[in-house]
Amino acid sequence: MKEIQFKDTKPTLSALVDWAVAGEPTVIIRNGRKEAVLVSFEEWTRVSKVPSFADLLLAFPGEPSDIPEQRRKPVRTLRKPL
Repeated sequence: MKEIQFKDTKPTLSALVDWAVAGEPTVIIRNGRKEAVLVSFEEWTRVSKVPSFADLLLAFPGEPSDIPEQRRKPVRTLRKPL
């Protein structure tokens, strides 16, 4: 992954976009801190469509009997301070 100072992005933006489209993201550094990443729109679309945990559970291919029963421990009661 390439890194570039923010001040140097304007004259090289066309090349940076070409690299991103070719699959090589670029980290943009401003004031010594990594501030942004330039990636292709295709890559951004791919990583931004992460399914929710509920969607993952709903997509489980097994039967409910495939999931082991949960063993619940009794709730601890707090003792009153002396």
